[in-house]
Amino acid sequence: MAKKESTDYKPRLLVAYKEKVKPYLKEKLNLENEMMIPKLTKIVLNMGIGDARENANSLKAAVSEMTLIAGQKPVVTRAKKAISNFKIRANDPVGLRVTLRGYRMYEFLDRFISLATPRIRDFRGLSAKGFDGRGNYNVGVSEQIIFPEINYDKIDKVRGMNITVVTTASTDDKAYELLAALGLPMRKAKKTADSGEAA
Repeated sequence: MAKKESTDYKPRLLVAYKEKVKPYLKEKLNLENEMMIPKLTKIVLNMGIGDARENANSLKAAVSEMTLIAGQKPVVTRAKKAISNFKIRANDPVGLRVTLRGYRMYEFLDRFISLATPRIRDFRGLSAKGFDGRGNYNVGVSEQIIFPEINYDKIDKVRGMNITVVTTASTDDKAYELLAALGLPMRKAKKTADSGEAA
């Protein structure tokens, strides 16, 4: 019986997307074809760990924190070439990366919207400037402690991360409508007078 229940499970945000967001976007964006409705494809988390070479415990702590936040183990990214100014040798660990798809992607975004963003200090909404011109959205988080999975008393240092939400949207405006409809708390983009682009 327990096995059947697990197959019936669907993330809350995925259900909301199928039942409410898709019909809303179809009408709002005036799309005739269902396949043209924007959707999420993946979420990529990147965390820089500049002190990993000198401090092996720092790398270990960052991996465990990223695993708690993302729900899956990150890949260690390494320097492709030596950079003497930063005392980095080729192949030194410099960061962590996790790519979330499917259920984990929707679960992470739901937790980010519902639990993490309200814990950001002086939060007034995420910037609408994070779009890349191809329908993807980037947002930087300065402290990993906004995620409830992280125990503040057990962290060795405060680390930031970058969150990239990749969508099938053909324009930034369509991606904005998709993410806003999913509940991502963004400040409304202002249009610049000359180009019509989001400011």
